[in-house]
Amino acid sequence: MTTPAVMSSSVASNLPLPRSKTSGGLGPAGAIAGRASADARARTVAFGFLFAAVAYIQPVAYRRAYPTISSRLAFAHSFGENKAIRLFYGQPYNLLTVGGYSAWRVGGTLTIFAAVWGLLGSVRALRAEEDAGRAELVLAAAVGRRTAYLSAMTAVGAGAVILLLAAFVGLVAGGLPAGGSAYLALAVASVAAVFAGAGALTSQLAPTRRIATELGVAALALSFLLRVVADTSTHSWLRWATPLGWAEELRPFADPRPVVLVLPLAAGATLFAIAMRIAATRDVGSGLLAAHDSAPPRLRLLSSPTAQALRNERASLIAWGCGTGAFAFIIGAIAKSISSAGISTSVRREIKKLGSGSILTPSGYLGFTFLFFVLAISLFAVSQIGAARNEEAGEQLETLLALPVSRRRWLAGRLALATAAATVLSLATGALAWAGAASAGARVSLPRMLEAGANCLPVALLFLGIAALCYALVPRAATGMAYGFVSVAFLWQLFAALLGAPHWLVAVSPFEHVGLVPAQPFQADAAVTMLAIAATSALTALGAFQRRDILGA
Repeated sequence: MTTPAVMSSSVASNLPLPRSKTSGGLGPAGAIAGRASADARARTVAFGFLFAAVAYIQPVAYRRAYPTISSRLAFAHSFGENKAIRLFYGQPYNLLTVGGYSAWRVGGTLTIFAAVWGLLGSVRALRAEEDAGRAELVLAAAVGRRTAYLSAMTAVGAGAVILLLAAFVGLVAGGLPAGGSAYLALAVASVAAVFAGAGALTSQLAPTRRIATELGVAALALSFLLRVVADTSTHSWLRWATPLGWAEELRPFADPRPVVLVLPLAAGATLFAIAMRIAATRDVGSGLLAAHDSAPPRLRLLSSPTAQALRNERASLIAWGCGTGAFAFIIGAIAKSISSAGISTSVRREIKKLGSGSILTPSGYLGFTFLFFVLAISLFAVSQIGAARNEEAGEQLETLLALPVSRRRWLAGRLALATAAATVLSLATGALAWAGAASAGARVSLPRMLEAGANCLPVALLFLGIAALCYALVPRAATGMAYGFVSVAFLWQLFAALLGAPHWLVAVSPFEHVGLVPAQPFQADAAVTMLAIAATSALTALGAFQRRDILGA
């Protein structure tokens, strides 16, 4: 005799699963893919705009800067043979054409960003879902592990297609042929596929999101190192040992080798297959690498909320320090070689429009390039507000505020930590740029380079204050808004002058008011104004944060 409970259970088991409206009626698989795509939309849109902008700017700028074959020959001899330049962009194959130059610059730049995007996308779609406990809830329903894995990877693949299309549109808009543009965009996207596979594999190996990301970043760093050695030494065969080298060997707009696409496709497919096999057999929430469930207590940096924030962010701070420091040293090391390179008159004229003067001296070149370090330090400052928002979204802040800790004290501590870290990064950047220049025999003053580093702070602190105000008023949108303000302000300052915009309109950007030390004097009046705005914004943020609700994700 069938009991009512059994009958109801039987009926419930035969009922169709509700289909998510966001999945377009595709069932659980579509819902999972849609959720993963929605989670990644901000990152994908930001990278898409970056890909389109870089792809458009390079061919347009090359035509304007080097309109004649003689100017292109001079450029090829001076820059194409410079090993310091190859370190950034790789091996050039045809610098006498717009397409060949674009393949060198676009490929050398965007392949790195494509690798970062693929790695972060896979780790976010897989390991981060397990860390948050959402993967276990999904698998508790009528969804198999294979379906969940393939759905998440489908979302990553869709994002890679968006980046490919963004690069293609930018190249075509820049005046390059559609066929070659599609091939170059495919070469860039092939790197994203490989490192998305690497991220999928590290998500199965590592027990946490942080470790999975670190393993993936280590693989990317090794790939970049192999590419650098191959492009700057006689060991060119090493190019075949790295996905970044495979993208170079595809040789868009030079001597295309489409057969090389077999390598990234095979590598990506293999990594995805291995990751799927592991995902189908291991325990949810664990990894193949052993996790240390117990360890001796470490009480360092737990004396205050600010100290705890430093403890949580120290890995990020070290990464930012190593990254900016390494590039500062490289920029300093190549400053002398750039000063002796053959730069066309049109390029000098365009650079003067930016207010940076001549870059034919080491000081002039360092002053111009330090504008990009101002951008980097500003992005770092904004990232610290993003970290504070993540702590709130992850409900750690709610637990902390249950203790005798005031809201103002917590946020003021985060702002103080961000200010101190930005100061250290800025000064270290100036010192390491001087060390790089000194190692190459360039005569640059150490005090002036420290001043160039400190020159990054007013703009960075201005955006820190604005980001804090956004966080206090609109916490869920604050991080995206702050990154958007920095990006738009920098791009406007960089291109508005080149496009002939009125000076008063160009001056809207804070970057326009930065004296490019050491080539130019420090603009104290502008710095004081920006610091005053930063302080006002921070104080307003403290008051607003005291009154608003604590919000989750």
